[in-house]
Amino acid sequence: MGESNEFQIALNEVITARREWLDKSELPKLKEQLRIFQMAYGSLYKMFLKRGLINEDPYKAEAKIGEIETPETDAFPENERMEKLGIRLADYDNQLDFLVNFYQFSAEFLTLERIKKILSLIKYIDWQHLIPDASQPNTRAVAEITNQLKIGCDTMSLSVINESLSNLIKSTEVIRSYLKTLTEFNREAYKLALRNEVFAGLSPADAAQMSQVKRKFAAVNKGKAFYPDLAEEIIRENNPKSGAALREKLLNTLKIEENKPRVAKAQVSFKVFLIEGIQVIGSIGATLGEIGPKLDENEMLLENRKKGFWDKVRRIVQQMMNREPDPVIYQVEYMDPIKAVPVREKVNFSSFRMEMDRKIRILSNMNSRGNMLAKLDAMPEEQLISILERTIRDMQNLHKILSALDEFFKTSVDKGDREKVKGIKPELASMKNAIVRANQKRHDYSAQKEEEEQLRRLGVNTIS
Repeated sequence: MGESNEFQIALNEVITARREWLDKSELPKLKEQLRIFQMAYGSLYKMFLKRGLINEDPYKAEAKIGEIETPETDAFPENERMEKLGIRLADYDNQLDFLVNFYQFSAEFLTLERIKKILSLIKYIDWQHLIPDASQPNTRAVAEITNQLKIGCDTMSLSVINESLSNLIKSTEVIRSYLKTLTEFNREAYKLALRNEVFAGLSPADAAQMSQVKRKFAAVNKGKAFYPDLAEEIIRENNPKSGAALREKLLNTLKIEENKPRVAKAQVSFKVFLIEGIQVIGSIGATLGEIGPKLDENEMLLENRKKGFWDKVRRIVQQMMNREPDPVIYQVEYMDPIKAVPVREKVNFSSFRMEMDRKIRILSNMNSRGNMLAKLDAMPEEQLISILERTIRDMQNLHKILSALDEFFKTSVDKGDREKVKGIKPELASMKNAIVRANQKRHDYSAQKEEEEQLRRLGVNTIS
């Protein structure tokens, strides 16, 4: 009995320690991987809509989600693909958004049932085997429209597609790894609850009988799921003859190696946070590539309405004399984020668009892999943080001007033409999200450097 009590105390301690480790270390990483997965999918989803490969679900924005649910998976007629797949992919986009932005990420909340739901959602489309003859109807349909999407794509769009698919495959594997770790913990946490609530109230003889265990469980845990295989594990672990080795193995499996994270940290350069931040902010290049044509259409719509007969004559004369046309100047207004007062600014639209195209090329290069990744890795930390901070500030200012232009176009055209104005709210939201994530990487870097400095001042050697 004494040995049993000692094991129970030790098990409580390692379960508590592991729960704290999961909450502080692993679950934030899981959420970040899910965010990467969501953004990669969202990028493809928007491209499917833009190319007209699926129909837009008119009720997407009205969906109310209280818990994760995997969208429909059954087969559908080929002639209904655009409509059916459009609804399912819109639902999938909503589910991922709910998971990343509204779900609670704690070891206590993420029960075995919820882990299964997350895993089902991640496996909804088999990105690793995205082929036209896939057995799953949704995977097969997405593979077909993805192949169609690649046809006639420009280099930048094709790069975005391939990058998104690559991130979906990589994130799927990483997410499944975290979910596996979380599942293993939950199994043992469930078994601990069984020990405390069920087995503790049974005699040694009854505790060795599954029928008695199940009867006791039903009496004290009405409505909760019972897992016979986990109860059977407890019975084996309690066996007087063979259970000792199983109990020792269980404690060793759950134990967190205190020195292991410190050694691992010493082997990883803090530059990884900066490089990841630069690549995140570089992803804005693809978003700006979508914004540019919309701005051009809006500018053309507005200018054609503004130009009268003499404006057109003057432009013809300027062309005949090889003179540059008069610049298109817009006065936009935005709120100063520091002083909280409205600010008016004149924007030379032609110069702005040329500068924006230049930024797209720079950002796309920052987000590319291969040689650029090697170049970033070879740079000193001071240079990386300078690039990251400068680009974040640049993108924050650009986001501010683009938001002001979006509002300007909507309010400057005639009422009858307002439906023709191309809004950029979704792209602005995606852009802001990337800025926030890049900023977080910068903060993560600073926090790690500060922690290292504190340890150094305390005389703790972090290098193995």
